Amino acid sequence: MPYIQTIQPEDAEGQLQEIYADLIKSRGKVADVYKIQSLNPPSLLAHLEIYMKIMFGKSPLRRYQREMMAVVVSNTNQCPYCITHHAEALKFFWKEEQRVAQLIEDYTQLDLSPTDQQLCQLAQKLTLQPNFAGKQSLLDDLRATGLDDRALLDATLVIAYFNFANRLVLGLGVELEADGGTGYHYE
Repeated sequence: MPYIQTIQPEDAEGQLQEIYADLIKSRGKVADVYKIQSLNPPSLLAHLEIYMKIMFGKSPLRRYQREMMAVVVSNTNQCPYCITHHAEALKFFWKEEQRVAQLIEDYTQLDLSPTDQQLCQLAQKLTLQPNFAGKQSLLDDLRATGLDDRALLDATLVIAYFNFANRLVLGLGVELEADGGTGYHYE
C-alpha cells in the first residue's frame, strides 16, 4: 500500500482525468507509478513527457536496449516494481522469458552483443557510483562498437531516468499491480 494518498482513474477530475485518459489510450492502462503522482498533475505530466521521450522517442538505441538498461538499473537498485514492469516489456522484444530472467540474475553470464553487454555495464556502474573510475574508457569502448555520442547521451538518460523512477517507487511504497504489470502497449 502506498505511503501517500493516490487518486484512482474513476475518481479523477480535470487535468488528472485527462492525463489518465491519455495514458489509457497510449499505454493501455494507468500504472501505479503514475497514480502515486496523482496529487500533483503538472509534475505527473512532466514525468510522462520525459518518460515517453526517453523510452519511446526516436533514438539510435533500440527499444529493447532501453528496456534492457531499465531492468539492469532497477535490479541494481532492488526495485521489484520497475524490474517486473520492464522485464515484461523486454520479454515483448526478446520473446525469451529465460533470457530476461538471466539478465536479472547476472547479465555478465548472458550471451549479449558487445554493445549490449557494455550498455548493461554502464547502467550498473552509473547506478552504483556515478563518478566511477574508467568511465571514459567504457564510453570509448561503446563508441568502438558503433555507438555515437547521441546514443551515449540516450543511454545515460535512460539510466538517470530509472534511478529517478526507482527512488520514486521505493520512496513512496508503490507496489506491483494485481495483474503483475502486464498488458501495457510496448511500442
